[in-house]
Amino acid sequence: MSQTDIFSADSLLVIEKNTAKGFHNDYILFIPKGTKLHKQTFLLVEPNNTGKLSDSIEVHKEHAIFLATKNSVGNNISTELKIPILVPIFPRPASKPLIYTHALDRDVILEKSTNLKRLDLQLLEMINDARNVLKTMNIIVADKVFMSGFSASATFINRFSFLHPAKIKALAIGGFNGILMLPQNEINSVKLNYPIGTNDFEKLFKQKFDFETYKSIPQFIYMGELDDNDAVQYDDAYNKKERKIINDNIGATIQKRYLECQKVYLKVNINATFKTYEKVGHWTTSNMNLEVIKFFLAQMKQNGK
Repeated sequence: MSQTDIFSADSLLVIEKNTAKGFHNDYILFIPKGTKLHKQTFLLVEPNNTGKLSDSIEVHKEHAIFLATKNSVGNNISTELKIPILVPIFPRPASKPLIYTHALDRDVILEKSTNLKRLDLQLLEMINDARNVLKTMNIIVADKVFMSGFSASATFINRFSFLHPAKIKALAIGGFNGILMLPQNEINSVKLNYPIGTNDFEKLFKQKFDFETYKSIPQFIYMGELDDNDAVQYDDAYNKKERKIINDNIGATIQKRYLECQKVYLKVNINATFKTYEKVGHWTTSNMNLEVIKFFLAQMKQNGK
């Protein structure tokens, strides 16, 4: 392959918000050296997860750039598979501490302020915009994206995949407090509203949950056996009622919940591979990153790329 067929150097772009196009926050686009030109490839999307509250968008921007360009699972996938990665710069305001934007919680979906409203739809518009930006650079990406996330960004992707399953080629998520959104309306006769289940899905999103498309998405879902980072017990992640439903019906501990969610997913034939890593807590190892990379590589090979 000649040098003219590949992207010659790592490139970081900060794309400014475009309210006319429907995204009210900036996003990062990182294109690794070696990305193929003129041939269809995939765009990887990893939602940003600052890990703390701040009213300064610069704080969130700095973390998003670090995620896109340094030692994260997403950056590992991007640089090894030589595919571009998009990271949104969504705020997580200290002035609105219960709106857990980076996990796409219920408060986000109900939020009406322009820059925080429907972050899932904003991300879709960012993806559309990035596709056009990349096209001008002779990088052609498929209509469906890869998604990768860890911790809050894993939770974001899990919920996003229920809302927009037709947009996702494959996803890999880890470190998500052991709780996944369940493709059912109730458990033990208790109604499960978003983001625990699908009971009020149609009312909330004005669309039906497309279960057939959802269950066909290849998913790699992983947890460390020592992971005890439990967002369920905090008010920003879940309110008191949601917490009680989860603790009483799905599991009061991360590992118990994780087993219960696996049973639910496998019972209804969701195309998911579950993996638990021994002697690992709330972090990833090079071995875990490698398995995630191999998972996405297999998806690329299926497409003859």
